[in-house]
Amino acid sequence: MSTPNTPRPGGGTGGTRPAPPRQAPTGAQRPAGAPRPAGAKPQAGAPRPGAGNPQLVRPAPKAKVRKARLLVSKVDPWSVLKMAFLLSVALGIVTVVASVVFWTVLDLTGIFKAVNDLLGEIVGSESGFDLMKIASLGQVASFATIIAVVNVVLLTALSMLAAVLYNLSSTLVGGIGVTLTDD
Repeated sequence: MSTPNTPRPGGGTGGTRPAPPRQAPTGAQRPAGAPRPAGAKPQAGAPRPGAGNPQLVRPAPKAKVRKARLLVSKVDPWSVLKMAFLLSVALGIVTVVASVVFWTVLDLTGIFKAVNDLLGEIVGSESGFDLMKIASLGQVASFATIIAVVNVVLLTALSMLAAVLYNLSSTLVGGIGVTLTDD
């Protein structure tokens, strides 16, 4: 590592401002490793920079991009079953939470009271139709939970069936081709 006043291999010092380029008198040769003046062309017999100078570091050559063509010929039904079960349970939790949040937003904005008033005007009687008795928070949460459980069972079974059907069809067709690259 160089200190601020130690000359670097590329010329100049380690300070914040680069040194101005030096102009060599015509006919004089510049020392080996010294920077070429701006606008000057290399001489025909001059050695290439870095040819015999071990101080310069050459960049690493770019690696070739590797490609692999693979064929998905079989899907393990057990792993599909596990992944489908976990994803459908997550979807079921999202369904229950979203329905409870939606009911709460409807209650806080006064939609239930507005619907009760509208139905009271349409019917014309003060019989006391109450939407909150029909769609209470507990009933909405229980209905959403039942729907979520049914979805878990159905999605898990359908994904398992899809994996088995894919395995059967891939024996006939050969599967799905995938190309993987190394970036």
